Amino acid sequence: MEFFRIKRDIPFMRHALVFNAISFLTFAAAVFFLFTRGLHLSIEFTGGSLIEVQYAQSADLNKTRAAVESLGLGEVQVQNFGTSRDVLIRLPLRGKMKQTELVAKVYGALCQAEKGQVQVQDTDKGPIQVCAAGEARPVTLQRSEFVGPQVGDELARDGALALGVTVLGIMVYLAFRFEWKFSVAAIIANLHDVVIILGFFAFFQWEFSLSVLAAVLAVLGYSVNESVVIFDRIREAFRKYRKLTTSEVIDHAITSTMSRTMITHGCTEMMVLAMLVFGGPTLHYFALALTIGILFGIYSSVFVAAAIAMWLGVTREDLAKSAKKDVDPNDPHAGAVV
Repeated sequence: MEFFRIKRDIPFMRHALVFNAISFLTFAAAVFFLFTRGLHLSIEFTGGSLIEVQYAQSADLNKTRAAVESLGLGEVQVQNFGTSRDVLIRLPLRGKMKQTELVAKVYGALCQAEKGQVQVQDTDKGPIQVCAAGEARPVTLQRSEFVGPQVGDELARDGALALGVTVLGIMVYLAFRFEWKFSVAAIIANLHDVVIILGFFAFFQWEFSLSVLAAVLAVLGYSVNESVVIFDRIREAFRKYRKLTTSEVIDHAITSTMSRTMITHGCTEMMVLAMLVFGGPTLHYFALALTIGILFGIYSSVFVAAAIAMWLGVTREDLAKSAKKDVDPNDPHAGAVV
């Protein structure tokens, strides 16, 4: 399906050097901020406490977040967990403060925010704390857990391993699917997208969590899909237009996929922006990472991956060894750009 068709090829490769210089400077800035400022890792990587509470009615997350933040325990995460009544609170490590003291402090603040009082009741499982306001119980402590830093180290290693395996798999696929020059070009472009996303998170000190890592891995697959579409069109153009130079073939391939690119990425970006605007704090950074990745993924597929493949010397012989069989040399239209 196409909304429009551009009849005249746009000379993208004529400006490839300028855009790649900009890409290199952006990439270098991202690496600089990663080394100097580092990522602001969530408690899933650094360790911390998880507290789950249940409200008698739908929870007001802003009110809950304000009550916890008033304790000065650092940056906290407050999100619904399951139903609208269940709330999950994530807290960073707080020095030598014991887990029981931390939980009691947070639960007391939540109870006071609901104008209730913490009471201790004996049950078959031992004494428990409940928050009572008259005869009602507006907040119930469901569970509390401590996530040690050793668990965070394991998550960081597994995340890096997942990223490495993904990159290796993409390289192997593209090497078999097309040619090794395209494989190298696509991986450089994809790593360009990933590092820039991480650079944004390092510069603004946005929280880097497991959901953001999932978004980064999704961007890898999403970006390589756009590169594969362009590479496939380049291969077809090499076979069809014998009189065009490599740069002209790449320009034609990119121009002919622009309608598809706008439809696909436009629809995807609308969904991601909906998550960014209406998804709340839980999906905010996940959607933000996807937004940055999609925008830079389009850019890198056109100006980075295609340009690097051209500079690596990809030729008609690399992709169209059977061109003589596919095109009749006596055909007067052979080599003409349609």
